[in-house]
Amino acid sequence: MASSGAAKVPKIKLNSGYEMPMIGLGTWKSEPGKVTQAVKDAVDIGYRHFDCAFVYQNEAEVGKALKEKISNGDVTREELFITSKLWNTFHKPEKVEPALKKSLSLLGLDYVDLYLFHWPISFIDKDGELFPKDEHGKHLFEVIDHIDTWREMEKCVELGLVRSIGLSNFNSRQIQHIMDNSKIKPVVNQVECHPYLNQKRLIEFCKMKDIVVTAYSPLGSPERPWAKPDDPNLLEEPRIKSVAQLYRKTSAQILIRYQIDRGVSVIPKSVNKSRIEENFNIFDFSLQAKEMENLSWLDEEDNRSMNVENLLNVSETLLLVKKTSPFIYKEKKNNGKSTRKSSPVKSKKKKSSYHSFGPCTIKADKLISRR
Repeated sequence: MASSGAAKVPKIKLNSGYEMPMIGLGTWKSEPGKVTQAVKDAVDIGYRHFDCAFVYQNEAEVGKALKEKISNGDVTREELFITSKLWNTFHKPEKVEPALKKSLSLLGLDYVDLYLFHWPISFIDKDGELFPKDEHGKHLFEVIDHIDTWREMEKCVELGLVRSIGLSNFNSRQIQHIMDNSKIKPVVNQVECHPYLNQKRLIEFCKMKDIVVTAYSPLGSPERPWAKPDDPNLLEEPRIKSVAQLYRKTSAQILIRYQIDRGVSVIPKSVNKSRIEENFNIFDFSLQAKEMENLSWLDEEDNRSMNVENLLNVSETLLLVKKTSPFIYKEKKNNGKSTRKSSPVKSKKKKSSYHSFGPCTIKADKLISRR
């Protein structure tokens, strides 16, 4: 049953032939006990796209809401677009299908519309721990070629467990490695994306490969656990507030519309009904080209020093990626010495020299976990 709200949402066609609503409800860090009602509210408002993941540990709550709304006749399964993700401890080929089936069981579904390779790094499977560490508190990695995992994801498509498969937090070289060795091409690459990190070059690359980019944390993740009181707040950015005032919208609505107007699907998260509705009400205006350009320039002007808890040790990650993904680095000779330089998107200003590096962001010699 299509609501008037759902009818407003444009859809984008994936290279698999299926369509995906341009806006969805994110469920990362959604508080236990609140997710079920948030999903039910979102369905009533008009959302049909729901972004989930096993590691969020709330898929059962999402599934409970979906079951109720389908049973009540408020929505049909075919109207919904449900995404889940393969966690880092399940990259071994024999673990991929069971991991997907576990998410399907939690969600109460026979299939998901999209299954994403959540991160291009692998953890060992240690007694079911999601973030396994050794006795020194260091994360425990495993060397698994992305292609071995991807081929099992392809089999899941053939089994009817998922309609489309894609990637999350992959850079252009990692994407190309998948493209060069796959039968089924990735349909989506989901990454953090907002004016402070606009991912322009990655988006251009994905568009050339017929891959849709989905933006998570489109509001700059102001509630991130590692945020400091003096960190810039994207929602308070004067340039964004000025545009919001012009359109009589909120800063959040401008930031979400910014992605839609770039052809990027977007999954803002909230469990607050009024905010869920506010985030959805962005289809009665469009940003002008000059406004889009001005917002994109914030990427170059962001001088934040983000001090967060490291997820990974740099040297361990460099070793892992060198072994599993030789396409990430290019080497330069310098007076007989070999130096390695990461090649994906980075800001031109040295003060905010953020380098996209697989699943993380590197500033100076620190690896910063993003999601």
